Amino acid sequence: MKTEIAIFGGGCFWCTEAVFKMLKGVVSIVPGYSEQAECVRIEYDPTMINFRSLVTVFFGSHDPTTLNRQGNDVGTQYRSVIFYTTPEQKKVAEEMIKEINDSNKEGKPIVTEVVLLDKFDEAEDYHKDYFANNPGNPYCEIVINPKLEKIQKEFRELLKDVYKK
Repeated sequence: MKTEIAIFGGGCFWCTEAVFKMLKGVVSIVPGYSEQAECVRIEYDPTMINFRSLVTVFFGSHDPTTLNRQGNDVGTQYRSVIFYTTPEQKKVAEEMIKEINDSNKEGKPIVTEVVLLDKFDEAEDYHKDYFANNPGNPYCEIVINPKLEKIQKEFRELLKDVYKK
């Protein structure tokens, strides 16, 4: 199997990791940092899920119109960013941002950065599988659970069978 890599920063990486773990075709996810942003490195099988679908879920799982924040998480480390690894990923990301902004003239514009990946540093071990290892944590219950429920409702066709309710 030939896999590809996608790297997204959509606020706290605990949330982003939990969301993308649910998708079929996702082989592995590692939380980490790139340019001081919390992000996740997703290894995926492009024969099962394409980059455009990943970007669609990314935009659907956080607020890409808020600069340097997601909810109560505030700071540049929580910014919305797509770190592309190929020219095709850059093209898809920029096209999707334009499509969303053009279709929603009255709404707030997407502020997601599209940046060439320079380097990715893995997060500390206690951040890995945080949601799965700490389901009773108040942050998980209040912030992550609603995101997962939204993804399960809106992107059912992209979910691994175990996450379909």
